[in-house]
Formats: sequence, C-alpha cells, structure tokens
Amino acid sequence: MDTEIEILLVEDDISDAEMAIRALKKQRIGNHIVHLKDGAEAIDFIFATGNYENRNANNKPKMILLDLKMPKVSGIEVLKTLKSDERSRSIPVVVLTSSAEDPDIRTCYELGVNSYIIKPVGFENFSAAVAKLGMYWLLLNNPYINNK
Repeated sequence: MDTEIEILLVEDDISDAEMAIRALKKQRIGNHIVHLKDGAEAIDFIFATGNYENRNANNKPKMILLDLKMPKVSGIEVLKTLKSDERSRSIPVVVLTSSAEDPDIRTCYELGVNSYIIKPVGFENFSAAVAKLGMYWLLLNNPYINNK
C-alpha cells in the first residue's frame, strides 16, 4: 500500500461509501481511493500503526473524506487526532456527514476541519456533491503536505 493515495474515505455506511467512490471514479477524480470503515482504522492507517504498521506513513492522502458518526472512534476524535499532530495537520479534511447539528459543525471548525458538508439526499445530489468536492480538493486546491 505504498502507492500514492489521493483520497482516504472514512465511512461506515457501505452504500454511502460506494456512492462516493462511484461518483469520484465517474469524474475520473481519485484514482487511488482507500476506504476505511471506522475511526480507529483511520488513525492506524494515517500513522502506520496496528494493522497498517508496514505502510509508509510518509505516503499521506491528498484529502480525507470523513464521516462523523462511526463505530469505535468518532469522526470528531479522528479529526482531533489528525489536527493535533504535526505529521497529519496539513492534510485537508472534509467532513461529509448527515449531522446538521450546530455543536458538531462548530466543534469540527474549532478543531481545524477544512470543510463541513452535510450529505445531500438522493443519489444524484450526493454524487454531484462528492464529485465537486473531489474536483476542488484534488484539482483546484494547492495543498501543503508536511512529510515529517
């Protein structure tokens, strides 16, 4: 798993994950997508620990699409961990969630999320939103990735 990772998708809902991956691939955005199903797995992946200890931790994703309501470790805890560590702080994190709750939105921005998107209802709307996210964060945005 040492190939370039463009998008790390952290989503426990399989149908939402499949729709997101399909939308990105349809627009030819994100050739290298890694899908993880919970927050604990995401933290292990980013920092090359646990099941991912043999992964090159310097191979950072260009963008992380992160759900909030997940088993084991919540998206907010993942975000807090990523943005508090120098090795992962500069990776763009986009929260893509069904939560429109003010405390979640406020907390994510206070922790340093790059964008907070409420999942649109319906396949077409969801697919269009994900494609636009991918287009912006992978093609238009000029990120700084800290490789420390």
